[in-house]
Amino acid sequence: MSAVDRFRLDGKTALVTGAAGGLGAAIAVALAEAGVAVACHGNRRSAEATAQHIRNLGGEARSFAADLGQPEGADRLFTDAALAMGAPHILVNNAGTIHRAAAEDHAMDAWAQVLQVNLTSAFRLCQLAGREMLQRRQGKIVNIASMMSFQGGIRIAAYTASKGGIAQMTKALANEWAARNVQVNAIAPGYFRTENTAALQRDETRNRQILERIPAGRWGEPEDVTGAAVFLASAASDYVTGTVLVVDGGWLSR
Repeated sequence: MSAVDRFRLDGKTALVTGAAGGLGAAIAVALAEAGVAVACHGNRRSAEATAQHIRNLGGEARSFAADLGQPEGADRLFTDAALAMGAPHILVNNAGTIHRAAAEDHAMDAWAQVLQVNLTSAFRLCQLAGREMLQRRQGKIVNIASMMSFQGGIRIAAYTASKGGIAQMTKALANEWAARNVQVNAIAPGYFRTENTAALQRDETRNRQILERIPAGRWGEPEDVTGAAVFLASAASDYVTGTVLVVDGGWLSR
């Protein structure tokens, strides 16, 4: 197999959460372009537009709805996707939410919701998909972490806690499953143009401060993360596990 061929994913299926837009949609499309049949999940809004776009490109995709903010959401999503398309060879835990508030005023229901969506549901999907992958003795899990897996941030205590948890969970699962040929890695995006950063983009002062620190001098676009996702989902990364791959335009190097 050539180096280029190792990036091909023909015959594989993937479940991508939070695929209605932003990074999730871009990753779903990129995986489809590499040959994957994609189960596109939507939480607050439908991922059917992403699935239809993939089908328009000649790929295979279906959309699935589930509320990952509810305890039963992950189980429902996995069951529906597996029944329709088979247990996934690739899982991308991208769905996420954020709550901005001073730590002393952070509502506990908002804390619980952020942790449920960002961390608990992600673990449950890793667990459900991982069982099938371990039986198959082949699988790829890509969790979407954050720069807040490394930094504390401001006014986003629950989000930071959840993304720190994602990074450590990724390492823990990688340690347990590597010998059975299931690789678990994470991508830590920097400042990307997504719904979660819309408030920062609109804030003239914060937007300027962010751009001044990013060596690349620009916000990331969703397509900037797709190469890392395809790499970590493919045979090209078979000896890579437990890593948190930073895609941030150089932010953390400053």
